[in-house]
Amino acid sequence: MVSRISLILVIIGALNWLMIGIFGYDIVGAIFGGQMAVVSRIVFTIVGLAGLWCITLLFSRNMASANS
Repeated sequence: MVSRISLILVIIGALNWLMIGIFGYDIVGAIFGGQMAVVSRIVFTIVGLAGLWCITLLFSRNMASANS
């Protein structure tokens, strides 16, 4: 369950970066009051932690067997 939630958060973060890259528009910052707003920083931190968790998916037993 944690892996699935983390993956969803990483996808949301990737979409936010896509918007920044293409349009120069930070959705998270816009919703929560700017990039330096406390709530935005909490969201960025949670998405970053989810990204770190997803690194473990690269080395999980299920992923290893899927690549064989």
